[in-house]
Order: sequence, then C-alpha cells, then structure tokens
Amino acid sequence: MNEPDSVPLSALQHWVYCPRQCGLIHLEQAFEDNIHTARGQAVHHLVDTPGYEIKSGVRVERALPLWSDQYNLIGKADLVEFHPDGSIYPVEFKHGAKRQKLHDDIQLAAQAICLEDMLGRPVPKAAIFHASSHRRREVAITQALRDLVLATAEDIRAMLASSKLPPPVNDARCKECSLKEICQPEALAEQMRLHRLREELFNVAQ
Repeated sequence: MNEPDSVPLSALQHWVYCPRQCGLIHLEQAFEDNIHTARGQAVHHLVDTPGYEIKSGVRVERALPLWSDQYNLIGKADLVEFHPDGSIYPVEFKHGAKRQKLHDDIQLAAQAICLEDMLGRPVPKAAIFHASSHRRREVAITQALRDLVLATAEDIRAMLASSKLPPPVNDARCKECSLKEICQPEALAEQMRLHRLREELFNVAQ
C-alpha cells in the first residue's frame, strides 16, 4: 500500500459532509470538540478497544483495522460481525437518532470495500447503530455508493496534493460543525461576496 496516497476512511465522511471540514482536519490538522463530537466520542468508547467475542455463533470483532491495497484506503471499523454462513457485516456506531445520512453511508461503503479487498468475500450489506434510539439502520452497499467512495477518494487526494483548502459553504451544515470558529464561514463568505462585487464593478467600468 502506498502510504502517502492512502485516504483515511474518516476523510471520506468529512468530505461528503463538507469538503472544507475535510481540508481543515486532514490538510491543516485542525480539530475542535463540541457537544456533537463529544457525544460521538462517548459512543465510540464502546468499541474503541480492539478485541472479539462470540455471540450465538457470530464472531464480533471490535476496532478492526481496515485497508484496501487496490484503492489505497485505510481506517478502522467500529465492529464487524463474522457470521457462521460466511457473511461479513460491518457496523458503524453513531450518536443521534436513526436517520439516513449520506456521509455516514459512504464510510460504511468504504469499510465494505476494504473488507472485500482484505478477505476476498462480498460485503453487500452493513449497518449504522444509532446510539440515541438504540436501533440499527441497514445500508445496502450499492454500486452508486461504491462509485462515490472512489470518486471522493480522488477528490481528497487532489486536495491534499494541491494543499489548497476548499472554500466555506456557509449553510445549515455549519451550525453543528465543531470547526465553525476555526473556519469562520460567515466572514469568509462575506469576503468572497465583496470580492465578486468588486470584480463586477471593475468589469462594468471597462
């Protein structure tokens, strides 16, 4: 595996949520906690310690390292179930109530791709365990999700190679982002707006 080009699975989730958030974390190594990240960390304490147990014939691995030599992906699965029939079922732990979020689903799809590359067996389904509702939401690992994983990984590699931080989005996503104070989306969006106005005025004057 070519380490410099390896994309962390967490970066895929960050990019789909917000490319600038991904850049701040993985390009500039910036991170701040808020109530949402603190809740997420509390949930992940349940599965952060590597180990395994057998439940009703199912081998349950926690904090399992993952990688794909074929696609240069690397990361960790919260939990992977190995069933007696040979099926493999990754489960990602998230705080909050049960609801579909694409940035969570892409992380699961990337885990499935890694497991398939590592073990040579198909992983057609996975699940998100939503801690607040104590319910699982099953995710089909579709071709569309697989394609999104690979396209997003290429976007992240391009960002890292350019060392250029994506622009701020300044929308509803910013409210829950722990990096809002570092990102300063409102101020930067205003600067960009004024810059566009100056360009328009200059073009009219010409």
